[in-house]
Amino acid sequence: MRVRCFVTVLAALALVPLVSAPAVAQDEAPRTSWGAPNLQGVWDFRTITPLQRPEELGDQEFLTEEEAASLEREAVERDLRLWEAEARRTEAGGSVGAYNNFWMDRGTNVAETRRTSLIIDPPNGRMPSMSEDGQRRADERRARRQVSPADSWLDRSSFDRCILGFNQGPPMTPGGYNQNMQLFQTEDHVVVLNEMVHDSRIIPIDGRPRPGIDSWTGESRGHWEGDTLVVETIDFSDKHSWRGTTSERHLIERFTRVDEDTLLYEFTVTDPGTWTAPWTAQVPMLLNELPLYEYACHEGNYSLEGILSGARADEREAAQQQ
Repeated sequence: MRVRCFVTVLAALALVPLVSAPAVAQDEAPRTSWGAPNLQGVWDFRTITPLQRPEELGDQEFLTEEEAASLEREAVERDLRLWEAEARRTEAGGSVGAYNNFWMDRGTNVAETRRTSLIIDPPNGRMPSMSEDGQRRADERRARRQVSPADSWLDRSSFDRCILGFNQGPPMTPGGYNQNMQLFQTEDHVVVLNEMVHDSRIIPIDGRPRPGIDSWTGESRGHWEGDTLVVETIDFSDKHSWRGTTSERHLIERFTRVDEDTLLYEFTVTDPGTWTAPWTAQVPMLLNELPLYEYACHEGNYSLEGILSGARADEREAAQQQ
């Protein structure tokens, strides 16, 4: 896990957030030796901009400069308050629960676009309503978690089981920590390597056919549309449900290097089995000069053992009370 707390502390001391214009400008972006747009680098997609627009903001699409600065200042101050409170509890011998705030790395800045949500379509900045089948499955999942949340490891998510990272998708969405992606490219391939959980998605861009084999992260194929790399992914395994989606979901991702330091990532998800309409989000990613380290999820990970052991202990206690 990569900790950048010194950056946040400096920001807290200065309390001078950097706020950019409401749109990402298209400047001259670097190119590879063979003439393609150069998308390579480590890209940081932390942001405090929510995926969905808060309902109280209604039709407000963009934050003012003052509103953005206020949210960023509040994020820094909130982190400092949490660190101080957790330090006091630890010194007093109290438990901090699961991860304490020190390990979280949500960021302290709104997205460069100053949008009120990462979702740009529908225009209200929120996911479409769920389909009838999507709502039924969501209700069933909720009921199943209440009755048997840990009968076996199969009841736990791919995140608990260290198979996939909770922010890697695809599509990639900010959340929690380890919010970096490294992109490599050749003339006929692109590789998307997510810090969470060091998963490499190898994407041919030479027009080769798909094998038609389902996988955890689907089967991706890419092509260039002008200076934008467009990646289409289908053939998702039904073993992994991203935000409750079905294996029939269809994903379109767009990667555009708009300047030296910014990669604009846009994705559209279509899944009639889950939502009544497609929806699209934009995530400006910022160039990170730090290297990408391995996130060794399984090594030293006792969470799954603890979850299952705790469930068995609850069952024994319930049986003794009967």
